[in-house]
Amino acid sequence: MNATGNTTGNTNDEQATLWNGQNGRAWVEAQALLDQMFKPIEELLAASVPATAAATVLDVGCGTGSTTLAAARRLGPTGRCVGIDISEPMIAAARKRAERDGVAAGFIRADAQTHDFEPASFDMIISRFGVMFFDDPVRAFANLRRAAKENGRLQLVVWRSAAENPFMTTAERAAAPLLPDIPARQPDAPGQFAFADRERVTRILQAGGWSDIDLKPIDAACTFPERELVGHLSRLGPLGRILGNVDPHTRAQVIQTVRAAFDPFVRGTEVHFTAACWMVAARAPSNP
Repeated sequence: MNATGNTTGNTNDEQATLWNGQNGRAWVEAQALLDQMFKPIEELLAASVPATAAATVLDVGCGTGSTTLAAARRLGPTGRCVGIDISEPMIAAARKRAERDGVAAGFIRADAQTHDFEPASFDMIISRFGVMFFDDPVRAFANLRRAAKENGRLQLVVWRSAAENPFMTTAERAAAPLLPDIPARQPDAPGQFAFADRERVTRILQAGGWSDIDLKPIDAACTFPERELVGHLSRLGPLGRILGNVDPHTRAQVIQTVRAAFDPFVRGTEVHFTAACWMVAARAPSNP
């Protein structure tokens, strides 16, 4: 779903609470910025969708709908694209965008791990940073496998490791001396880097019934205006979730300290960073 969050919880009820609360609202508020940041990844993913084909595509963890709308435009009027997300605020924003832009895309507010999809109803399933938050990923991908048509394609973009994505952890690392209660990221727990391990992803997809699994590393050059940096670092991720609960003096001190830590990523009026990801491909076999 999303790109910068993490949690130490172990149930999708906790994910629902998170993304229907502060996290979901923050993502809606930051929609334009996040879409700009991750435009190169959206373009890569959309390019994998068959152009002007009478195909049906499901976008998992669609958030505010940018990738869903991009896929729908790629498909053209003969195709159909549906986005699914657990967050009511983000789905509401996605529906408004589709109506405003005149794009024929549908949206479902539900948990893709358990949603009762019509069996064999999608030619392709895509996701940009939306599949790392399942508490039971094998169950989730088995459910998505049932929703895919025979020989249906799976195409995902997920984050590689935290070590390969220093931009994504700079805020919490810089703030840690001032805010020792920032929750630690737990390996393999639902969250941003849950799919960092290539072998683990392969095992999950195999257990979920997928075949022809392939992971390719991609490094996307991302940029956004420097004037948006403080808003970004103070609203999203582990720091964003805790910063609203601290006193004004500490908050100002944290923001000053964290902003300085991002200096290596700032070039003039822009912020530049590399998003180190996996492009994950798989196929739904005829006899799962």
